[in-house]
Amino acid sequence: MATTGSRPRAGWLATVAFRWLAGLVLLVVVASGAIAVALQVTPMQTVTVAGQVIQVGATGPNLSLSGPGEIDLFGQSLPTNIRFTGPVRPRLQLSQITINSELTTFVEGTRPAGAERILGARLADGWKRYFAWETAVTGAGTLILVGALAGWRRVPNRTTVKLLAAGLLIAEALNVGAIMTTTYTAPAKLRQVHSLNELVGSQTRPPRIDPAGRPLRRVQAVVIGDSTAAGAGLAPAPGSSGNARACGRSADSYAADLSYVNGWKVLNLACNGATISHGLLGPQDHNGARLPPQLAEAERASRASVIIVSVGADDLNWAAEVRYCSVTPNCNDRATAAYFQQQLASFSKDYLDLLSRLAALPAHPQIIINRYYNPFGAQPGCLSRDGLTPANLQTLTSRLATLNTVLAMGAAQFGFSSPQPDFAGHELCTSQPYVQGLGAAAPFHPTAAGQLAIALADQAALGQPVPQYRPTPRQPAA
Repeated sequence: MATTGSRPRAGWLATVAFRWLAGLVLLVVVASGAIAVALQVTPMQTVTVAGQVIQVGATGPNLSLSGPGEIDLFGQSLPTNIRFTGPVRPRLQLSQITINSELTTFVEGTRPAGAERILGARLADGWKRYFAWETAVTGAGTLILVGALAGWRRVPNRTTVKLLAAGLLIAEALNVGAIMTTTYTAPAKLRQVHSLNELVGSQTRPPRIDPAGRPLRRVQAVVIGDSTAAGAGLAPAPGSSGNARACGRSADSYAADLSYVNGWKVLNLACNGATISHGLLGPQDHNGARLPPQLAEAERASRASVIIVSVGADDLNWAAEVRYCSVTPNCNDRATAAYFQQQLASFSKDYLDLLSRLAALPAHPQIIINRYYNPFGAQPGCLSRDGLTPANLQTLTSRLATLNTVLAMGAAQFGFSSPQPDFAGHELCTSQPYVQGLGAAAPFHPTAAGQLAIALADQAALGQPVPQYRPTPRQPAA
């Protein structure tokens, strides 16, 4: 009889244990959902350092237990140079740049003064405030979810109170347990940050190089950049130097157009193959010659009121992207997409260096960052014979648009202009293309008419009258 009577009791205990376990699992699921929602909706905390504004928040839960944080830079989510412990890590957003005397210190940390250590302290304080808010939001979210669940199940009030207390306890225990390691270790690591470059900048950025040579006091405008700005594939300027010819600088470049239209002496320093680190900020080895950094040369023109920049394509190895898309049925595969994102992240860091150095120029010239034109158009047309299918052209166009977005967002953050020339109706396969064909000396580069279109976009950005026609003859840029 005892054995028989114990079976119902054992079954009752099993049922109760199962209900408690199911309730506990349900509360854990609800708490986990509240934490996930809190990480998404908790407002990022704003910190201000030297007039520059950064917002501090957190990444979503990661599968790994340690790794880098994130920083949103020019629309790109980049990993920080600092690694953090825990599945949830700091996320930073550079939301406002102010051009002032402390900007260089903020970006590069070049002064050994104690002021630069303020950045790390402010980031640490912002992270602590964010975690306090996130904890409160998690608790509130848990109470709302558990209360709604109890109301739906018509649970008695006393049981509802118990469920709310249990849910809140479980949620905060999970929240603190998951984030505690990061919460207590992140501030110490953030306090070590003395500059934005130290947090996310290029590890191999070129050193600042002072200008060498006589001042160029008669120059009113300077053009720096890559083969697009040089005028690759077009007629060389008469009497140009060896370096100018080697770099592909042309009498038909937009620098020459601007020189003629405005009556300016324009110094064109652009060179084929130039990148930010090897060309603009650092020296460039080109055709057996070692060329000085373009920006250092530009600083010799201390009275120039305008500096125009065309850069990015060579940083992203764009020519190789186009070649690959012409020989493969689908160039939007995972490996190629990952390579593009890696190159774009590296470019974004170098771009930050370039923008900060342009902003720190003593004369404070007007800065124009040219976006790239679209050479392809909507239909492949003649390009289909060379393997560029509509799908691959769409991939290239999308990636070019992404690069232009980074260029525009970076320029806007620093208060610079970022015009984009309009090649609509004059793409490669049209009757009057602004782009050199595949059999030309510099395929996909602007023709003389394309260079003029770029000059017109820059002229509008300068606030200068836009000419209706191109008179001839004209003088080349310097």
